[in-house]
Amino acid sequence: MRLVIFTEPQQGAGYDDLRRVAQLAEEAGFDGFFRSDHYVAMGGDGLPGPTDAWLTLAALAVQTSTIRLGTLVTSATFRLPGPLAIGVAQVDAMSGGRVELGLGGGWFEREHEAYAIPFPPLGERFDRLEEQLEIIEGLWTTPVGEAYSFVGKHYQVVDSPALPKPVQSPRPPIIVGGSGKKRTPALAARFADEFNAPFTKIEDLPARYDRVRTASSAIGRPQPPAFSAAAVMCVGRDDAEVRRRAAAIGRDVEEMRGNGGVVGTPDQAVEILGRYAEAGASRMYLQLLDLDDLQHVELVAAAVAPQLA
Repeated sequence: MRLVIFTEPQQGAGYDDLRRVAQLAEEAGFDGFFRSDHYVAMGGDGLPGPTDAWLTLAALAVQTSTIRLGTLVTSATFRLPGPLAIGVAQVDAMSGGRVELGLGGGWFEREHEAYAIPFPPLGERFDRLEEQLEIIEGLWTTPVGEAYSFVGKHYQVVDSPALPKPVQSPRPPIIVGGSGKKRTPALAARFADEFNAPFTKIEDLPARYDRVRTASSAIGRPQPPAFSAAAVMCVGRDDAEVRRRAAAIGRDVEEMRGNGGVVGTPDQAVEILGRYAEAGASRMYLQLLDLDDLQHVELVAAAVAPQLA
């Protein structure tokens, strides 16, 4: 089981907060540091205000050296596919080939209203996501010296030089995730290296993963994407510390446990992560909501991660 620290900066974090957590996660041996891509807090004031996902990752690319960096997930409504492909390829180069692109259709209407971002209907958002995935992959994998073109309903590419190329070959890993029963598994089967099921009860994971396996078989893909999951992290040395950490993020211990959270003492967290592994997940995104609680990261690294090995 590979462990990733997953942050939600829109809830209230500046770049320095993210840098401290990312550098500690790297020192502690976590597989990755990922962040959400949102512009408005979901409860609370969100101070000091949002940070841009790919500007953050560009800076972290040169202020870390080994940890994987990525988004869970970038919203296709925020960026055009060509500039996104260029930006991610540049961050991949800046990091020495450590970037992963999680890409989704976008869902939070309020942040679109707040920052003048068009928010198409659901069907159109999926259509645009599909075209963006195809364009980004095409731009990255077209051989140097050849041109790339694409004609879609929403985007057209005409004789692009398809540069720059990312460091990772043939391209950085692409992550697709969500709870959709048809189009999401189909997009994951077609484009993704990893399928992520975010904040899902453990008993519901096998069915979600099976839909991706079925979609992969339907297009003749012999090996489906790797499977991962995301869950809130609230680990303490004892029950009192668990309750204290839950109170700090305004959550109830039993509520988090009932929704698949990695909640409890280190031994309890190991047992929960084992259940995720049995369900098919090989990578866990541990949602860290209190970015000031660096001891939380250290505890999981010292008392949970070694048991998973």
